[in-house]
Amino acid sequence: MGPGSTIDGPDGLVTEGIAADMKTKPDRTGLPDGLGVSARLDGGSPLPELTAMVNAVCEEVADLRARTVVVLRFPPAPAQPREWPGEVSIQEVNRWERAVRRLERLDVVNIAVAEGTCGGPVLDLLLAADFRIGTPDLTLMLPVNDGHFWPGMSLYRLVHHIGLARARRLVLWGTDIPVAEATDLGIIDQVSDDLTEAVHAAAVLRGRLSDHETRIRRRLLEEAASAEYDDALGAHLAACDRELRRLRTVRGPTADGPTTPEAEAAG
Repeated sequence: MGPGSTIDGPDGLVTEGIAADMKTKPDRTGLPDGLGVSARLDGGSPLPELTAMVNAVCEEVADLRARTVVVLRFPPAPAQPREWPGEVSIQEVNRWERAVRRLERLDVVNIAVAEGTCGGPVLDLLLAADFRIGTPDLTLMLPVNDGHFWPGMSLYRLVHHIGLARARRLVLWGTDIPVAEATDLGIIDQVSDDLTEAVHAAAVLRGRLSDHETRIRRRLLEEAASAEYDDALGAHLAACDRELRRLRTVRGPTADGPTTPEAEAAG
């Protein structure tokens, strides 16, 4: 793997290599209650290695039974080239996009942390995250090749996140995005110079939401941007029905009487 593209190993040790990363139990040190998967991704690493890293994180989370959070850290890379993704095949691009989508659809809250100057795949992963933290010196380098914005799915996500007009400005005329503009656009949710405290607070507050319902809420939000009201209504009612059933299970019988579907039907 490229330098920095690692999953934290037990007791703070770092294991290099794709195969080793997939077998290494990530370090949960510093995450609330010892619950969470943390990974550092170097945006300058080759695309296949980054794809393997994202898939390794997803596999690690799938093996966990308790609620958890995923924390993706993007260290600064001042020497990182602007061009993205470099000399790759369309099959490698497809595998990368599938890995990002897999991360985006996990039943856990995904927190992204970026600092310094970041480029390459960082925009893809920031836009796929549930909560994004940046440092005051953060600058996002847009993925540009020979003056043209890379036409990957970050372009699609930009439109959904910030709207067509602002996305058009970035894609056709944009340069680097400083942290103030990234915050204004909603690409960054929180700016902090104390990343340890910011990650801790975010994991405590948002880790409680990590379950299957989180994925359902994400999907409803995505569909709301394009679906007609009548088409969306059925999906929202189904989600409401699942939530009511879940709450009855959590709360149990109430003073108002039985809460089983049979009892309600009889009433």
